[in-house]
Amino acid sequence: MNCPTADKLSQFVDQLLPEHEMAEIKTHLQSCTSCGVVVNAFQEEQRFIEETLQTPTLPDNFTDLVLDQLEPYEKPEKQRRTKIWKQAALTAAGIVLAVGIGATVNPAFAQFIGGLFSSDQVDIGLNKAAEAGLTQQVDLQVEDQGLTLVVEEVIADTSRVSLSYKVLNEKGIPQDTQLNYLHYRNKITAIDQNGNEVKGFGTSWRKGSDYGYVEFNLHDQGNSIEKLMIQFNLVELNGVKGNWQLQVPVDLHENHRLTKLVDLKDASAVHHGVEINLKKLQIAPSSFGLFFETSLTEEEKTKYERAMRAFEDKHGKDKMDSLVPRNTSGIAYHIKNAEDEVIYSTSHSLVSGTTGMLRWIGEEMDKFGHTTWTHLFIPKNENQLTFVLEGVYKKETTDLSLTIKPKEITKHPLTLDYKGNHLKVTSVRKPESGQEKSVIINLEGRINTLNSELGNWIAVDDKGNSYTANFNLNGSYTEGQLDKNGRKARLALELEGLTEVPEELTLYLVSMSFYYPVEKEWQVPLLGEH
Repeated sequence: MNCPTADKLSQFVDQLLPEHEMAEIKTHLQSCTSCGVVVNAFQEEQRFIEETLQTPTLPDNFTDLVLDQLEPYEKPEKQRRTKIWKQAALTAAGIVLAVGIGATVNPAFAQFIGGLFSSDQVDIGLNKAAEAGLTQQVDLQVEDQGLTLVVEEVIADTSRVSLSYKVLNEKGIPQDTQLNYLHYRNKITAIDQNGNEVKGFGTSWRKGSDYGYVEFNLHDQGNSIEKLMIQFNLVELNGVKGNWQLQVPVDLHENHRLTKLVDLKDASAVHHGVEINLKKLQIAPSSFGLFFETSLTEEEKTKYERAMRAFEDKHGKDKMDSLVPRNTSGIAYHIKNAEDEVIYSTSHSLVSGTTGMLRWIGEEMDKFGHTTWTHLFIPKNENQLTFVLEGVYKKETTDLSLTIKPKEITKHPLTLDYKGNHLKVTSVRKPESGQEKSVIINLEGRINTLNSELGNWIAVDDKGNSYTANFNLNGSYTEGQLDKNGRKARLALELEGLTEVPEELTLYLVSMSFYYPVEKEWQVPLLGEH
C-alpha cells in the first residue's frame, strides 16, 4: 500500500478502521519511518487529551437548569416542541456559562447551530460545502438495546459523501460515538445504482463530542454515480451488543452540475527517470482534486527489476514478496494563482509539509512504479492556476550491508552511514514485551528524511537463514526539528521469525526512496487564461 492519509493514520490510532485495514497499516508502519512520525504525534495528542483535557460531566438536568435562568418567564409551548429552538437556547446557555464561570464547555455546544458540518470537527472542505447549502437533513434512526443510532445530516458531491451521526441512550443523552471495527463485525457500506460497492470508507470520531461522521471517498467514480444507498449494519454500540440496521439513500444527480471537470490532456514530462502524466482537475464544492499518474521509465524499470531478481536469488522469493516495493515513484509540486502566490503544495520535506491538502490517494498499478494519484485540496475561488513541478521521488535498490556480532557491539560499535543517514547499532536483543515477538536491532542517530526514507531490509543469520526486517512501531520514533543534517532518530528493527540472538547476522538494505529536485521547474496551465 501507499502511505496512508493523515486521516487514515488518525483513525488507525483510534482503532476506527476495519480489521484488514488496521493490519495493512500496521505492516506499512513497520517499514515507513515518516508515517511512524505522524502516528507518534497522534498518539501523543491522544494521551494529552485523555490526561489533561477531560470535559467535566454535567448533570442530566443541566439544560433545564440553565434555560430556567435564561427564561424566567413562562415559555410558549410552541418553542418546547421545536427542536431547533431548544438547541439554539442550549447554545446560548453554553456561552453564558463559559463567560460567567469559565467552565469547560463540551464541543457539542458549538455544533447545534449549523450542524456538525459547520463545526471544526470536520475539514474546511466540508465547511465550505455546508456554506454552499449542500447539507441535507435526513434524521433517520434505529433503536436496539436502549441505544438509538441517529443519522442526522448528509453532504454529497462528486468527490465524497459524508454522514453525521450520534448515539443516544433511553433518556436521549448523547453517548460515545466511536464505531469499533477491530473487534466487532460492524459494517457500513455504500452501494451505487448499479449494485456496485463503493470503496474508500472512513470514519471520524472525537473524544468529548456528541457527533461522529462516516465518509466515502468517491475519487474519480463520483461523476458516474447517480445514487447511493448507505447501509449501516452494526452489532455493537458503546460496548453494547445488539442489531442496528439502517439505510440512508443519497441522490447525487443534482449535485453533478456543481462540479467542474478540466481535461489536462495528458500533459507529460520525464525527470530523473520518472514519467509524470497530468490527467484532470475535478473542482467540487468540498474539494479541489488533481488526478495524475507517475511511473518509472522503461530503462529505470528494467534496472530495478534486474536488481530485485538478484535479491530474490540471494534471499528467496518468499522473503522478497513480503517486501513488495511501494511508493516506487511520486512527485513534489505546488500550484500557484495569477499573482504567483502558492495556493496548494506538497513537499518532500517534513519541515514545510503541505498547503491546503485534505488527503491523497495512491493506487499501485504494478510492482515497479506505475501509480495513479488523487490529491484533494481545500476548494478556493481562483480563476487562474498553474502547476509547478519541484521534484520527483524514486525508489532505488542499494548495495548497503552491515555485519553485526551482537556480543561485541559494546566494545566495537558499528555505524551505518548512507546517503545522509548516520545510525549506530546500540543493541541486538531478544523480544522483551508481549508486543515483541522477534529479535530487535536497536539503532540511534540521525536520518535524512529531507532526501530519503529508510526502506526495505533483509537480515541473514550465521546459518544462512533470511528474515524480513521491519520497523517496530513502539520502538521507532524521531524527535527534534529537521535540518540539513536530518532528524534525530531511535529505530527498532524487528527480525520477523527470529527468536534467539545469533552469534552473527548481516543486515541488507534492499531499497530506499530518494528525492530528486528538478533542474528546471516544469509548469503546466491548469485553469484560466495564461
